[in-house]
Amino acid sequence: QVQLVESGGGLVQPGGSLRLSCAASGSFFSIHHMGWYRQAPGKERELVAAITSGGTPTYADSVKGRFTISRDNAKNTVYLQMISLKPEDTAVYYCNANIRTSPLFSAMDYWGKGTLVTVSS
Repeated sequence: QVQLVESGGGLVQPGGSLRLSCAASGSFFSIHHMGWYRQAPGKERELVAAITSGGTPTYADSVKGRFTISRDNAKNTVYLQMISLKPEDTAVYYCNANIRTSPLFSAMDYWGKGTLVTVSS
């Protein structure tokens, strides 16, 4: 069974930094794209950043220049480095990964349980 476990959330002041991590565990054949989504109170879940298996990133306009997504394929882990945090970045951040559990099956999307990031003075 595949699990995605996030870590690194917390309370930070405006202008501060945080680094989120998400590790995939369990039995699987391959991991394709990975990414981070967030959901603020009363809002829909939105894509923050994603990265292909080859390392090509994409970002939401709202975080370009402030957030950096990266991955370590050997550790099955994706990271989100966040700097210059703003109160509007406050949300639950969810890890997402497109994973094939067997060469016989199509890849599926898996989600972590989320980690809360609060940006407040």
